[in-house]
Amino acid sequence: MADQPHNRDQSQRTSEYNCSNHPESVHHFVLHRGYLAEIIALALPAVIGVPGPGYDGRVHLPFPVFPAAIALVLLLAPLLAFGYAGERTIQAAQSLPAPWRLVLPAVLVLPYLIVAVGSHILALPWLLVYLLAPPLLALLEWLAARLDTGQRGHFLDFVALIPLGLAVDLRWLEPAWPQRLALLGKLTLLDAGFYAFLAVRCLTGVGFDLRLRARDWAVGLREFAFYIPIAIPLGFALGFLHIHRHIDHPWLILPAWLFSFIGVAVPEEIFFRGWMQNLLERRVGRIAALLVTACLFGLSHFNKRTTSFNWRYVLLASLAGIFYGRAWRQDRRVGASAITHATVDTIWGALLR
Repeated sequence: MADQPHNRDQSQRTSEYNCSNHPESVHHFVLHRGYLAEIIALALPAVIGVPGPGYDGRVHLPFPVFPAAIALVLLLAPLLAFGYAGERTIQAAQSLPAPWRLVLPAVLVLPYLIVAVGSHILALPWLLVYLLAPPLLALLEWLAARLDTGQRGHFLDFVALIPLGLAVDLRWLEPAWPQRLALLGKLTLLDAGFYAFLAVRCLTGVGFDLRLRARDWAVGLREFAFYIPIAIPLGFALGFLHIHRHIDHPWLILPAWLFSFIGVAVPEEIFFRGWMQNLLERRVGRIAALLVTACLFGLSHFNKRTTSFNWRYVLLASLAGIFYGRAWRQDRRVGASAITHATVDTIWGALLR
């Protein structure tokens, strides 16, 4: 049996219940790909009955604002529940009878239904996908929990993980959503994964806790500092990185980091480190799990910024995956690796792409 994860802190233990295209620039990242921020900026002032600051009636979004804002809130609720009250959320799910526990994630169809009806694009095939896929994922993990009570990592865990990852990477579900709202589809899959692996499987050692600690920042920024001296010279040598000598909107760097942390780093780090590397460690050990997961992370970027196989991106992303994996496994905290990940993405977008 592979060596078991170690060095868990008390706060991480108490949060467990034992039962991307990257930005070309910071301006592009926030203003052109950060449409979800505009949903909130436009919807919330309207809800309280006053116009938003600077609103002149000339903003046109390629989707209905209110349905998208409602869907966003619904999809963020599970993430926040598991991130801030993970133990109580898992206990509540475990208290349900098994049939209800397996059927419950079907409610994740609601965000798609709300947006699709509001956008007049409701399609029965997509409705069935979002209605049936989350319960199916929960069923796989329910079976895995019973066949693998020692949590050494079961074949069914990877049967669940692989299509979940491919659906995001190959954009299988993006046609279901209006333009600029594909992130809602990714959040739906993330919520389905949360429920299956945490509430049904009760997978330990994931380390998802949004209550960031000083040590998370120290570990995350340390791994960033280790990665940068290797990645920057390599990126320049490969012609992958180019210095931006002028930043048009430096005030957007912090919003870009926050968007990257929530919309890119946290979902990817949960999948690759909290679930994939975590499960592989139980089968092949810490070092092999780190390297295999880093390679898979790199390969998930093969189609980014190009229509062909982007081997430069794959190489640099695989290298980054090693340091993200190191940050996660230090204390088994997704927050630490997400800090490394978001900082790399933001610096790349602001200064080097």
